[in-house]
Amino acid sequence: MRLTVGQALVRFLAAQWSERDGEERRFFPGCFGIFGHGNVAGIGQALLEYGEEMPYYMARNEQAMVHTASGFARMSDRLSTFACTTSIGPGATNMVTGAALATINRLPVLLLPGDIFAGRVANPVLQELEDPRSQDISVNDCFKPVSKYWDRINRPEQLPSALLAAMRVLTDPVETGAVTLSLPQDVQAEAYDWPEELFARRVWRIPRPLPEARDLEDACAALRAAERPLIVAGGGVIYSGATDELAAFAESTGVPVAETQAGKGSLPWDHPSAVGAIGATGSTAANALARDADVVVGIGTRYSDFTTASHSLFQNPGVRFVNINVARSDAFKLGGTTVVADAREALAALHGALAGWTVPSGHRENARSLTARWNAVVDDVFRFDNGAVPAQSQVIGIVNEESGPRDVVVCAAGSMPGDLHRLWRTRDRKGYHVEYGYSCMGYEIAGGLGVKMADPSREVFVLVGDGSYLMMAQELTTAVAEGIKLVVVLVQNHGYASIGNLSESVGAARFGTRHRVRTGTGLDGDPIPVDLAANAASLGADVLRASGAEELRAALRKAVASPRTTVVHVETDPLAPAPGSDAWWDVPVAEVSGRPETRDARARYAEAKQAQRRHL
Repeated sequence: MRLTVGQALVRFLAAQWSERDGEERRFFPGCFGIFGHGNVAGIGQALLEYGEEMPYYMARNEQAMVHTASGFARMSDRLSTFACTTSIGPGATNMVTGAALATINRLPVLLLPGDIFAGRVANPVLQELEDPRSQDISVNDCFKPVSKYWDRINRPEQLPSALLAAMRVLTDPVETGAVTLSLPQDVQAEAYDWPEELFARRVWRIPRPLPEARDLEDACAALRAAERPLIVAGGGVIYSGATDELAAFAESTGVPVAETQAGKGSLPWDHPSAVGAIGATGSTAANALARDADVVVGIGTRYSDFTTASHSLFQNPGVRFVNINVARSDAFKLGGTTVVADAREALAALHGALAGWTVPSGHRENARSLTARWNAVVDDVFRFDNGAVPAQSQVIGIVNEESGPRDVVVCAAGSMPGDLHRLWRTRDRKGYHVEYGYSCMGYEIAGGLGVKMADPSREVFVLVGDGSYLMMAQELTTAVAEGIKLVVVLVQNHGYASIGNLSESVGAARFGTRHRVRTGTGLDGDPIPVDLAANAASLGADVLRASGAEELRAALRKAVASPRTTVVHVETDPLAPAPGSDAWWDVPVAEVSGRPETRDARARYAEAKQAQRRHL
């Protein structure tokens, strides 16, 4: 079959399917793209010609469309994603941040940037890097460190092997992340005789590795000897669909369950075994149990510094770790007993092997008592004065109360993810979607778009601060154009409140964190007279302004009832405190300073750092 490289690529992607537990789905339900001279005549023409096989979606920002693909992939349990195509040049390099986010969060996305001419006849061409060391280097080489697979297709006959390698990585639960195929613009438009089998329907089975018998025995032995065990549920519990198995195991054994950011929703918030979020942004209940735990069972977690409170959380001198993970590199962290297996399969096997075993009754009662005290704290936080400017935590409470059991909250960088991790009461395994692997400002609206596209039956609440909104709000226009309804809660606190709080804690006096007009001495004048609500309206969204708690509640109800994307703009008090986690996060403080507040912060830092441990 004689097709161009672009046409062959599109037809191949349209024929790829994934399968797990007997359920098949299209791996690429569509392709996002922004076109320029580097891809319009190749992939652009192919998407036009084969639009029925591979639907095209127009994005407004290259980074944002990768975020949308990532949001879709996460909501789809990594069983499906979007392809993203751009021209060579700034269009391509704009995707690098999105690629880093996908790879760090281990989410499959396929990036198809155009590239300089493989033929080199007209060099140097527009947007060519011209590296004197080699004529085979372009700006697309910067994708290499943030891609799990990278290739440049310099000849048509290279395409089939590259496509199969790309799919191998995209459908591998361990190796998945961003995959980049750089496509020189002359090669995209070149015709070639392709074998028919390249375009045949191909199903990629997603495996569920079983635990080794001896590893399972070691894990059981560790738990049987434990008096104060704790489960740390990570994202792997969600992706493997292991929430029912986790609930059954926790109910029968009494082991309390704490959740990471990616694992939040592994149990409903009010499940008897749920003790809340763990780590630097965790609940006091989960962190108290973690400090005393003699065995920590990590399931599908990569043990980030937020989860371990920068290795200061697990303080029991004899603490042991049992790590269940599909990725061997994660299973070996903290020197624990390793069970390299799918989370669902491992939990089912562990449950069967430990039949009849339970934790001491005192441990179960202590976990429930600590959790009840924490829930009372959250209840108190969610109470508000109707006449006052609400705190961010109170906004979260109102949105939580107004959302339905299956609705999804989406957030990313700043202080809001920490408050959400501590306070949000999740009722469904897919109801919590916070990007905290890369903590990328600007992810929220684009990621929320992907979440909604993956499951249109759910209401999607995007929580975004004014600082993050200013970085990337363009995909509101995409949502409006596609008729994809979002509820965006725009929290206005006139600055980077998260880093402001952190800055103050390290003795840097909120330097450079407030959106203020410059005076003679610095950026400390009046708030910048921006109107982000008007900006959202200019992008095509409906806008509701809320002042105070009752207006916010009424605006949310109106937004939910509307079929259109609606932005709810609410002013908040950036200095209102939220409950702490009683845990630490390692942010180094200047060792010497002429400022007394910095010296005080350094003393506190030195004291806290003494709690750090190396678990070997």
